[in-house]
Formats: sequence, structure tokens, C-alpha cells
Amino acid sequence: MEVGFRLVDVFTEVPFAGNQLCVVPEPPEDLDAAMMQLLAREIGFSETTFVSHADAAGYRMRIFTPDAELPFAGHPTLGTAFTLAGGGRVGTSVVQTTSAGDVSVEVDLAGDSAVMQQLPPEFGPVFAGRELAAAAAGIELADLAADLPVQPVGTGLTSLMIPVRDERTLRAAERDGRACAKLAAAAGADTLYFFAVRGVGDVMARMFDPGIGIGEDPATGSAAGPLGAYLAENDLAGAARGEHIVIAQGEMVNRPSFLHVDARREGDAWSVRVGGGVRIVGQGTFRL
Repeated sequence: MEVGFRLVDVFTEVPFAGNQLCVVPEPPEDLDAAMMQLLAREIGFSETTFVSHADAAGYRMRIFTPDAELPFAGHPTLGTAFTLAGGGRVGTSVVQTTSAGDVSVEVDLAGDSAVMQQLPPEFGPVFAGRELAAAAAGIELADLAADLPVQPVGTGLTSLMIPVRDERTLRAAERDGRACAKLAAAAGADTLYFFAVRGVGDVMARMFDPGIGIGEDPATGSAAGPLGAYLAENDLAGAARGEHIVIAQGEMVNRPSFLHVDARREGDAWSVRVGGGVRIVGQGTFRL
């Protein structure tokens, strides 16, 4: 059995940067979850997607890291939609369905980009264990932004928002895998998102994986939307005033990435859109 795949870079304007993705656009109907997991582990990217159905209006897919299946993820959403639209299997304005729910995606094939409307952000209770949050990044308690909360926020996956006092401190952070796992469990978070506000519309972030086989993620779309809502809620970087936010991520792992986020108020909540550049950089075939 042969199973075709595409290699895609997401949240980048140039090939061979951003976050890597493997898209399996037409898996055999009898390809089970165990084999999907095996193929995701074989390719070794942070995520691999398997499309189970596609038509003009939208598509359904499953998302696997090397170690686990996810209900939602950001760069797999943009990269899969772009790949399918480019191949004519879906339109350029589509609905993606995963176990987390439906997400609207708009693809700009000429502009080599895509943008998604994420699910409504959900804010968890402020996390009191700030010492553990600092330890997960190998920094001191005083290195966290003193006047901002450490708080879980999610739009399909829950990310713990951890504000760091400045860019220099964020760059010097070093992931402690054991502390990251302990922190994520204590806070009820899927990922840990450390960030520093550099100016209006300008944020730097690093995502430390608590134990799903990634280490440090080059670009985390599922955390960028929640961060946009967090910034708006706390009146940071101009997000509450509708300022377009660009999150720089991935430089520390040699995969520079730029995630574009817009937050707007809808009633008592925030609505967030996340987008970025997409490049298809290769293709191949698994032989089973």
C-alpha cells in the first residue's frame, strides 16, 4: 500500500522556515489510528494530518503529534486547508472539522497564506504557582512580569499564558522537561506559552512542550489565538484597540516564524483570527 503526503511550512513567508507539517490528503479508508500514529512518528514533525473527507464546502481531518492525537492545532489547520485548496479538493473559504469542532478557514492561494477564525477563547482561573512557571523555563520568579497573571486560555487546546518581563529574559530561557510536565498538569494546560511584549503589535513567544514529543515548537497557532485574547483582555500591545499583532516565534530553534493575530470584542468575549504564510516544499509516498 502506498500513501501520498505533502510537506508544508506554515507561518513563514519563505520555504524552510516556520513550522513543519506533513499532510496526508487522501489516506486509505482502512488506515487506522495506530498506523496514523506510526506514520506521524516516522515523519517526526510536530504534527501530521490525515484528511478523512473533503468537498467544496470543507473537510474533516485528524491530527497526530509523534506521541498523541490532538483535537485541534493551529499550523495543521492552515497548512491542510492550503494544501487541499491548492489541489482543487476544497474551495478557498472552507470549514474544517476536527474533534474540537468546526473552524472556518480562508485560503489565499495567490498570496501563499491562510487565516482561521478560531473557536471562542475560554479563560481558566489565574494560576497561583508562579514559581513552578518560572522553573519550567529555567528562570527566576522575578523574571516573570510581576503585574500580569499566569493564566490558561484555550480555543480548542488550552495554553498556559506565562508573561516574561522582557525579550532578553525570554531568549535566555531554557526548557526544563520535568518541570514543564509538572506545570502543565498542575495548570490543566496542553501547552506552555512564554511571551514578552516588545511594543505595540509586536510580541515574541516561545512554546515549551510539556511532553507530547515536540520540545520547543517553532510556531504554535493554537496558542497564538489565546494569546491574542489574553493581550486584549489585559490591554497589552494594543490588542484591545484592534491593533494587528505579529507574534515572532521559532528563532531559538532555527525556524523563524511569524503568526498574525487579530482580536475583536464580541459582546462580553473576544473573537480571534490567526493567519500566516504557507509554503508547500515537498511531497512523497509512504510504503506500508
